[in-house]
Amino acid sequence: METNMPISLDWTTEEVIDVIEFFQGIEKAYENGIKRERILALYQRFKEIVPSKSEEKQIFKKFDEDSNVSCYHTIKKAREETGNSIVRMTKGLS
Repeated sequence: METNMPISLDWTTEEVIDVIEFFQGIEKAYENGIKRERILALYQRFKEIVPSKSEEKQIFKKFDEDSNVSCYHTIKKAREETGNSIVRMTKGLS
């Protein structure tokens, strides 16, 4: 997928790369699936960069609208899964 990634000019280069990896992980959940542990680790790093819940919601909204996915539902599903499972999302049913 080619999607505009919502990034902040205040972030370091490393932080921008990490946020992009998180969003690529979300996209991967919709394309082929992603390991539960991987997406949760990416989300944990994302939260280190964006600790504010309101800022997270704004960033998720921008990304979700542009890419037709749901970051919130992907993370929710990953949290609900157990063990070494694969998180697979379906567009339109998230």
